[in-house]
Amino acid sequence: MTTFDNRVTQMLGVEIPIVQAPMGWIARSQLASAVSNAGAMGIIETSSGQLDAVKEEIRKMKDLTDKPFGVNIAQAFVRDPAIAEFVIDQGVKFVTTSAGSPMKYTAPLKEAGLTVFHVVPTLAGALKAVEAGVDGLIVEGGEGGGFKNPRDVASMVLLPLVRSKVDVPIIAAGGMVDGASMAAAFALGAEGIQMGTRMVSALESPIHDNWKNSIVDADETDTVFLNRHHSPGLRALRTNRSEELERFEDNVMGQFGQNIMDLYFGGDMEAAVALCGQVAGRIESIRPVADIIRETSKEFFEVMDDMAARYARG
Repeated sequence: MTTFDNRVTQMLGVEIPIVQAPMGWIARSQLASAVSNAGAMGIIETSSGQLDAVKEEIRKMKDLTDKPFGVNIAQAFVRDPAIAEFVIDQGVKFVTTSAGSPMKYTAPLKEAGLTVFHVVPTLAGALKAVEAGVDGLIVEGGEGGGFKNPRDVASMVLLPLVRSKVDVPIIAAGGMVDGASMAAAFALGAEGIQMGTRMVSALESPIHDNWKNSIVDADETDTVFLNRHHSPGLRALRTNRSEELERFEDNVMGQFGQNIMDLYFGGDMEAAVALCGQVAGRIESIRPVADIIRETSKEFFEVMDDMAARYARG
């Protein structure tokens, strides 16, 4: 069987260079351990701001898997200045930082022996992160779900642009859903991918089935981009509530957290904003994480072999 061997698998200690996105309240031990056990990289979130709960989730991870896993530091949502020390103390070896300056935490995390990848939505952000000394980048296209640069750039443009200017390994995010999109990302310069919406819809995702089924039922046009004139922007599923917020010129972040648990775990799709990427239009079923990762890996190599057979010339 063909296997992966590149800088991302070597740095992260995983078999398959797929990273699960750090969605708030969702990226916890139930989902992340399934990802790690499948040979990829499970991530525990901090964007919920519930650090006591996060610490417990990390403890659970150590009971649920003996494979590598990481933690995300979402700087805009965790304002505790001791967050880097907190993460170091948990004994994890891989950290992604996002929603803030890479200058803030990269040095202390690396001094403690951790591998650090920073999430970037622009070339300028990528260059700044490399200057800060990160080990790698997560290059996030605007078609992805969740919090975004209000001036979004699609992965097809952003990924090869960043690759042409930096030498560090890149994990592609935004539009990543299967082996074909993974192969496309590798062709554009990535050495790994990050999956968000695909993992939200997975069997082991802790969210209510109403949200998962809404993703499965969505068309490729069924997301909206909110808060375009403020920061951060947000990409979310199209609902009556999100369509109303789409027309707002004021900052919608004040309304984002209202009744959020009623959506996430109560299944009321109009209670809050359901963050979601455009790949919802390509997701047709709720699948176990192990199946998603195995099928993505298998399809990746099939696509690469097919492309070589059809287009490579000796």
